[in-house]
Amino acid sequence: MDERSAGVILFREDSGEKRYLLLHYPAGHWDYPKGHVESGETLEETALRELREETGIPSHEVNIIPDFLDRIDYIYQKGRDISHKEVLYLLGTTDTKEVSISREHQGYAWLNYDLAMDRLTFKNARDVLKKADSFLESRDDKHKN
Repeated sequence: MDERSAGVILFREDSGEKRYLLLHYPAGHWDYPKGHVESGETLEETALRELREETGIPSHEVNIIPDFLDRIDYIYQKGRDISHKEVLYLLGTTDTKEVSISREHQGYAWLNYDLAMDRLTFKNARDVLKKADSFLESRDDKHKN
C-alpha cells in the first residue's frame, strides 16, 4: 500500500530570527503539519489545507516560497500491512503567531533553527529542516547582493 502526503515547513520572522512551527503528536514525536493528498488536490492545496486543519492558520495568511520541494520516503507497519509513505514538503512563511491545534496534536512550538533541530524526533525531518534553512539562507544572500 502506498500513501502520499504533503506538508509545509512553516516559519515566521521574530526579532530578525526565523522560528519554525513544530507540532507535538500524541505518539510523542515532534514533526511538521502534513496530511494525505486528496483526489484532485495539488501538493500546495493539500499542504495549506492540512496546515489550516491542524493549526487554524488560514491559507491566505501563508506565503508558499517558490522553488523549494523536498521529499521523504519511509516504510511503516499499519495493522498487519506494511505501507510505503511519501511526504512532499513545501516551504512557507507567515506573520501569524497564534496557533489553534487540532485534536490530532497535543502541543506546538515556534522554535529557532537550533532548538527545532533538537526537538524534531526523526532524522528525515531534521534533514528536511536543514535543506529548508539552507535554501532560505542562500535566497537571503542573493537578495543582499
